[in-house]
Amino acid sequence: MKLCRLLCLAFCFPLRLMEIVGLFAMYKRLFPWLAYSVTFSYNDKMHKMKRELFRNVAAFADTDGTLRLLEIGCGSGANFGFYPYGCTVTCTDPNPHFEKYLRWSMDANKHLTYGKFLVVSGEDMAGVQDGSVDVVVCTLVLCSVSSVQQVLQEARRVLRTGGAFYFLEHVVSDPSSWTYFFQYALEPLWYYLGDGCTVTRTTWKDLEAAGFAELHLKHIEAPEVSLMIRPHILGYSVK
Repeated sequence: MKLCRLLCLAFCFPLRLMEIVGLFAMYKRLFPWLAYSVTFSYNDKMHKMKRELFRNVAAFADTDGTLRLLEIGCGSGANFGFYPYGCTVTCTDPNPHFEKYLRWSMDANKHLTYGKFLVVSGEDMAGVQDGSVDVVVCTLVLCSVSSVQQVLQEARRVLRTGGAFYFLEHVVSDPSSWTYFFQYALEPLWYYLGDGCTVTRTTWKDLEAAGFAELHLKHIEAPEVSLMIRPHILGYSVK
């Protein structure tokens, strides 16, 4: 397994050089199109699980009935169709090239109200006030951030007391499985293809240590998706 990873690292060496000199930044213009293209297939396969995940989002509306939702790493807006009617959605993503595809998803989901698109990382959302949202959503994002812990602390900061953090993330498989073998061996290549995505994170441990008052978490096997990202966790935490 370690030998396979070394061979993969050697294969990726030209990509590493491109990243160092800044040429790989061009891929960030292409990646939003790729992400948007696979969104429909992923949503079809995960529709039942996403619907179940977000079924109680409306329960976290404020006392006046309004629901202010912030999505970290919104990408092309793949989750909009699962949000309840009338909620106000603020979108954040560090890649500004997602905005065109985000607008298309907004046009297709008129049941929501949209705030400003913020080009910020999940680790530093200084433009969002403390305790200003009821729900934070983060799906397929924690695999590619620099610091999972910092993102979770930022989520806790912007949530009001009693608000909820919803998550859906792929994670590392059991070390005794073939899935883990391929995750470990091919991760260097996956990192570049997935715009910084890593497949060997134990994200559930970060969630357990994040300091939320409640944690509702399930481990699942995503149906009909790539072996590399088949193990998932989903659920929500309450501040």
